[in-house]
Amino acid sequence: MELAQVNIARLKAPLTDPQLADFVAALDPVNAIADAAPGFVWRLQTEDGNATAVRAFEDDGPEIIVNMSVWRSVEHLAAFTYSGQHRELLRRRREWFERMREAYTALWWVPDGHRPGTAEAEERIRHLREHGPTPHAFTLKVTFSPESDAPAPGWRCPA
Repeated sequence: MELAQVNIARLKAPLTDPQLADFVAALDPVNAIADAAPGFVWRLQTEDGNATAVRAFEDDGPEIIVNMSVWRSVEHLAAFTYSGQHRELLRRRREWFERMREAYTALWWVPDGHRPGTAEAEERIRHLREHGPTPHAFTLKVTFSPESDAPAPGWRCPA
């Protein structure tokens, strides 16, 4: 099994706005770091090399952008998410994105080789919003192994 993840964000301004210039400038370098990271398998992208043009999660608003990827494990995803340049961008996210009151990220296990689409990702976030973390959709703070219906013991989110 591989770990799928999706996260969405509501932009404070259009991507062409100077307010988002640092975020837009960081997309290619951070995506290159992700692509080379241990445990990285796949990420959603268009011919531009990122997913900012992908339209999904329309019920959350037209200014939503989506990031989706597949990793070998929770630990691999967390190591990338909370280290280096990506961690620095996370620290600045309030400059570029509105605070979302509902769940905006979800993780779930997929069979090796499966690449989730945006409809699947949206269903996982909606499930997490309605039911909280379960084996069907969970978070980095409350994870599940592919073999268990109980939260993974011993894992501590580094955030």
